[in-house]
Order: sequence, then C-alpha cells, then structure tokens
Amino acid sequence: MHTSDAATDTHCPYCALQCGMRLRPEPGGAAVAVEERADFPVNRGALCGKGRTAPAVLSSRVRLTEPLVRTHAGRLEPATWEEALDAVAEGLARTGRTYGPDAVGVFGGGGLTNEKAYALGKFARVALRTSQIDYNGRFCMSSAAAAHQRAFGLDRGLPFPLADVPRTGCVILVGSNLAETMPPALRYLTELKANGGTLIVIDPRRTRTAEQADLHLAPRPGTDLALALGLLHLIVAEGRTDEEFIAARTTGWQEARAAAMAHWPELVERITGIPVPRLREAVAMFCAPESAMVLTARGPEQQSKGTDTVGAWINLCLATGRAGRPLSGYGCLTGQGNGQGGREHGQKADQLPGYRKLTDPAARAHVAGVWGVDPDSLPGPGRSAYELLDALGTDVKALLLMGSNPVVSAPRAAHVEERIRSLDFLAVADVVLSETAALADVVLPVTQWAEETGTTTNLEGRVLLRRRALTPPPGVRSDLDVLHGLAARLGVEKGFPTEPEEVFEELRRASAGGPADYSGITYARIEAEQGVFWPCPEGSEGPGGSPGTERLFLDRFATDDGRARFVPVSHRDAAEVPDADYPLLLTTGRVVAQYQSGAQTRRVDELNAAAPGPFVELHPRLAARIGAVDGSPLAVTSRRGRAVAPARITDTIRADTVFMPFHWPGEGRANTLTNPALDPTSRMPEFKVCAVRVEPA
Repeated sequence: MHTSDAATDTHCPYCALQCGMRLRPEPGGAAVAVEERADFPVNRGALCGKGRTAPAVLSSRVRLTEPLVRTHAGRLEPATWEEALDAVAEGLARTGRTYGPDAVGVFGGGGLTNEKAYALGKFARVALRTSQIDYNGRFCMSSAAAAHQRAFGLDRGLPFPLADVPRTGCVILVGSNLAETMPPALRYLTELKANGGTLIVIDPRRTRTAEQADLHLAPRPGTDLALALGLLHLIVAEGRTDEEFIAARTTGWQEARAAAMAHWPELVERITGIPVPRLREAVAMFCAPESAMVLTARGPEQQSKGTDTVGAWINLCLATGRAGRPLSGYGCLTGQGNGQGGREHGQKADQLPGYRKLTDPAARAHVAGVWGVDPDSLPGPGRSAYELLDALGTDVKALLLMGSNPVVSAPRAAHVEERIRSLDFLAVADVVLSETAALADVVLPVTQWAEETGTTTNLEGRVLLRRRALTPPPGVRSDLDVLHGLAARLGVEKGFPTEPEEVFEELRRASAGGPADYSGITYARIEAEQGVFWPCPEGSEGPGGSPGTERLFLDRFATDDGRARFVPVSHRDAAEVPDADYPLLLTTGRVVAQYQSGAQTRRVDELNAAAPGPFVELHPRLAARIGAVDGSPLAVTSRRGRAVAPARITDTIRADTVFMPFHWPGEGRANTLTNPALDPTSRMPEFKVCAVRVEPA
C-alpha cells in the first residue's frame, strides 16, 4: 500500500449516506487512518463501525492482488493480466459467435461509481451488443423507483435533503432500521423529536430504530399495503384530506379514494394485526402538524407487490397535501452506496444514461450520437436481475460480473448458485474472492474506493466525489482499465477511456436533457460545493448559476401536465402465505456490523467480533412451543431449502414471524429460503416475506 503524505477528503465505501471521511497516512506509509470530516453536511463527522474500519479491506492479507485463471485441473491459479484479459475476451466472444450476442450477460453492482456503471452499460451495448445486462440494485429500491416514476414522473430517492427531516412535523418510517443500516442518519430522527416532531415506525420487529418511535406499529410481514390503505380510509372518513391541493396539483383521486375506502379499519386490523385504535392514533399524529413525510426502505419495497405498496404510501402523502411542498413529501432511503447513480446511467436492463428509456427513439438517438454508433445497433431491453440469473446456463451461456455476490445475495440462492455453476464461462471483477468469484473461470482483481477517483450519488440525489488517496498494489487495475482492455480485444479500440474524469465528461453529455441530467456537474463543482444535486442542466454552473435541484416538485411534478398521479391500488396477499406445512413467516434484513453479502465486512476482525455469524430471531412463545433454546441451532425450512443458525430468543419480534440477517454463506444463508416471486412492475423479488417452518436442528 502506497500513500501520499497529504490527507485526502473522500467518502465511505458502504451505504447510500456516503458519509464524508478523511484518510490520513499513518507513519511509515503502511496504512491509513480514518478521520472525521465534520464539515460534510450529511454525516457531520459521525461514522459507524463499518466506515471506521473500511481501510482493513485494503490489506493484501484479505484482498485480491493478482488475476486468477482456472486451470484444466479445475483450480484458480495466478496469471498475468494479459493472459486473464485474453481469456475473458475469448470466453465472451466465443459465446457470442456460437449462440448470438444475447447469450452473453453482464451483471453489475450498486457499489460501482457512476463512471464504472456508465462504462459497463456502454460496454454491454456497444462492445458485446447484448441486451442482457442488469445489476443488484434491482434488489435494492426498484419498487420505490417504479412508484416514484408512476406518481411523480421522476425517481430520485429523496426529493429533498436529509437536513429537512428534523424540521418536519411528523415522519412515518416504513420498514427501515436506520439505527443499524445507516447509524449516522439516526441523528436526523433524534433531532426531529428534539424539535417537537413525532416519529412513527412501522416494522414487524421492535428494532433499535423502533425504540425511538413515539408510535411503533408491528404489522404482519407482507401487509404494509393494507396498512397504508387503512390509514388513507381513516383520513378520508375523518375529513382530513387536503381538497385544495388534490384539485390543484393531482389527478386520479376519485379512483384511488374508492380503492382505499374498500379497506375499512376492522378489515385492516384483521389483515395486519394492528388494532384500530392504533391506526387512528397514527392518522392523528400524521395529520396534526402542517408538514409531514413518509420514508420507506426495503421492508415494504422488497415484496411481490412493492410498487403498489409504495404507491399507497405516496397516495397518503398526496391526499393530505404532503408532497411538492417544503418539509413534506415521500422519500425512499436508498440502501447501496451508489444505488441511486448506479441505476441512472445504464446498468439496468431497460435504461440508458440520464435515466432515459431504452425504448424511446429520441433517447436512443441522443445516446448513440454521444457513443458514435447507429441507434439501430443498440439492443432493446433485456431481463431483470433475477430473471437474468435464472437464465444462466440455458439462454445466457457466459457472464461478466462486476461488484456483486449473488451466491449470497440473490433470492433462492441455492438455485442461483446452481445456475452460475452451469455457465460455459464466468468472469468476475472484484476486490475480494467472494463466494461468487470463487466459482469463476477468470477473476480480475480491481481497485477499491480509496485507490480510485470517481463519483457516487447518495440517497438525496447529491453527486459526490471520492478522491484517490492510495496507490493500489502492483497487480491490481481499475474496472475502467478492465473494460478498456476487453473492448480493445473485442475490436472496439476507442470509446472506453481509463481516466474517471474523462468518462464523467462523456456521462455529462450522455445525460444532458434526460430526467437525471448531470450535464452541469463537474468534478470541480462537486469539490467546491460539497456535492451537487441533480438534475443540474448545463449552463447552471458557475457564479450565480443554479446549485442543482436540492428540492424537487415545489412548483410542478415531472409529469407531462405537472400534476402528481394518484394510482388506485388494493391489498393482495404475499406470494406465499403460511399453511400447515410452513406455518410461520420469515423476514430478512441487516445487522449493524455487516454489510450486504458480507464479502468485504466479513474480512474485518472488529466487525466479525461484533457480528460473528447468522442467527434466527424468534419470540419466546414460539420458542416454547417448538422447544427452542437460546443459542442452540434452529433449522428454518421453506419450499426452496433449509438453513441452520443459532436461536436468538427475544420479545421484540412478532410471535408469528422469524428474522434472519442475510450476510453469510453456507448453512446459515438466509437467501437459501427467500422467494423469487417478482413484482410485476419493478421485477423486485419478495425477499421480505415467505412461509417457513422452524424446528430445533
């Protein structure tokens, strides 16, 4: 590890807060220390344990430092970069020649910088000519994105800065455990309460976040849609709607109102398990102040009806005039580090840079013009993430995967692992030898956050700049270098630069005029202004120019007529409901000391000491019924498989529900159990609810 002597301001590699931090070389230059950056407005210096220990993954003890190629004997052995890139290019090209371009797939990640996400989408469509590209962000907040688009005409996780949250009157937080998933953000909720605001948390578990709530509602998993509809029914019945706002700034109210009125309080109590008086209490708290917000996370989104569920919460905001106004609105708490930017610039199966639709002829023409190709040469939309993984080995014979670990993170993970093993060819570019990389024919060791420059877009839509602070080990190259080398070998000599700022300048042109317009954003502006909010059209930069769009929708929504759209939605059951064979519900989530599939955090001693392995959380009544003992192994079985992990008995969870964190592989892999039933609009799998049985192992 080589460092310069100066400290470097950068951002954490993990969640979508993208907390500001400073990296300072330690004496001798063998490591770097993480320091607080109190001046950065999002985290104001605060860091969680993952952020503080992030440099541990830079160590050559835990990360990849040379390419690996699988030998005829079946082992991954060190190889030169030329040998590795030749093998990848030949594997991809041979598959395309034999079976056609759509037999080659590309799978990206929500942790890739904007530059890398942009280049990967371009590589798939220009160098490989394949439509088969998607990314793990499809598993993150795609349902919220679809609902955002449907209601507002534009998808940005939060349409306002986080700084607005403590200044509103009431926040309904649905299916989010900020205290463990984004600890530095918890201060926004404590400040809300200190300012006299109220907090309602909706979660089947009494989490550390729910402990902060003025009102905690614990619905049966998979019933958030009915809950939102029941609250809207009460708002209408109690005369709490904002008829002036509805008339002036929305369409579709009558149909949405009729749908909500079919969900009367007693019915909603039967579906959700939440007593009617608690529903009325929530309505009174939400409607009392002048301003209020609804914030959702993976709880309501990772369902086979996630888009409609988020739509119901948006309807609640619109009906009460809590959208398109200061200190009010609906927002999604994006999870992955660049989950927002990662979906805006071409990794998704149906999108081009700037959040343009791949099916829009004008969008195709614009982007093709920037890329210097014929618009007709661009392939159409491909499969969504799970559908792409499910097609591996049959329709899709070869895969290039960057920055994702679906063997642990995908639903029905044993099946996905089987599909990956059935590929003719797999190449993985990653920082560590993840469970997925261990199955590859070629593994390419790539740079990570502190070793490269690039932009990310945080959950507020604030475009940020990570600065390179370290020189990577000699055997490591950037993802941009990888794509440049592969494109050249596939006959595309130009168009894949290796300098991040050069890629960003092209991204600016490609996004210009699109919904996610970055054309007015430059590296210099980001650095000078602590990040720039998109949309930020060209011409707005410079003294006196627009600082980007910090708050969306205050004058009009991004629809053709400027009005927000109510969408009528109705409750429906989860894809699986309990029965005699599988009488309980499983829900999954994260713990504070691990992140996503754990590929990086499971290599940090301090984090493993805090969260050493999986567990099954269950209520004492359930434990007594099945004879479970705290700490003893429990077997959890679904229609897709079986997982075993120690029991953790607690009264903070519903008695009809068990919880497992999803960070670990092996016999405790929670995603062995989860259901890949897909939302019809977003194609989000139903991670958050499936039917299981539980018994001592």
